[in-house]
Amino acid sequence: METELIHINFSYQTHSGKEYHIPLSYQLFGKELFSAPVILINHALTGNSDVAGEKGWWKKLIGKKQVIDTDQYTILCFNIPGNGYDDFFIENYEDFTAADIANIFLQGLDILNIKRLHAIIGGSLGGSVGWEMLVKNPALAEVFIPIACDFKTHDWLHAQCLVQKFLLNQNDRPLQKARIHAMLCYRTPESLNNRFQNRYNLEKQRLESEDWLIFHGDTLNERFSLPSYRLMNHLLMTINADGSELNKIKAQIHLIAVDTDLFFPAAEIRMCFEKLKKDKENVSYHEIRSHHGHDAFLMEYEQLNTIIKNIL
Repeated sequence: METELIHINFSYQTHSGKEYHIPLSYQLFGKELFSAPVILINHALTGNSDVAGEKGWWKKLIGKKQVIDTDQYTILCFNIPGNGYDDFFIENYEDFTAADIANIFLQGLDILNIKRLHAIIGGSLGGSVGWEMLVKNPALAEVFIPIACDFKTHDWLHAQCLVQKFLLNQNDRPLQKARIHAMLCYRTPESLNNRFQNRYNLEKQRLESEDWLIFHGDTLNERFSLPSYRLMNHLLMTINADGSELNKIKAQIHLIAVDTDLFFPAAEIRMCFEKLKKDKENVSYHEIRSHHGHDAFLMEYEQLNTIIKNIL
């Protein structure tokens, strides 16, 4: 199974008119390219191209005999330029939007001579980039599975990202503080209350829930960079696929929401489904039931496997 990091180098002009040299990196898993149908996986905010294998962040979905079977498909995942996984960083992050990332991925596919995908699957930010890609190229994929995401940034999400932006521009432990706030958006009150139940750690002199939040802030700070987090947060604020063009997408669309998602509320995703089904027959809506909130798409694997298995 091919897993090394591969690069494509090209020039790109952003929607803001800035010229960049893009060292677009990606990984391939499963069947050799052009020997099997290709599934493009778009990673989420702190994810990367390493989606399968021993350290793969979605290895419970992607692999041999998994629901996304590497014995049947070629799995392709690009790194969002600037996520830092390939040591490429973007300081002037506001030069880019989610639409720019979609264009860069489309250019990468063109360079690889991939004209048609079997499927695009993405969670959170990755799924939203998928919406942008398909609005730009409606015939690109046979199947589209956007998970815990929407085709645009709604006011609530923008507001949370704005708080993140304020925290990330502070001098005192900005990434840790932003991550702590983000964890409260990715989870729910019920998730935290049920897990910790006000237990107090006498040795550390703080609540276990506080200790858990600090742990997540410190852990991300060790593996992620401040420029990368600023960029990814900014991209979440700029999702804006043209809603009037959604019905032109040729792919089967299978929207997956989380009933308790605070980041991309299920109600908003259902509204998208209702809008689509007026003009499209090949669209469906699925809902993960969980008290964990947005992060359920990285936790409720039994439900997610069942949904995707029935689609693919």
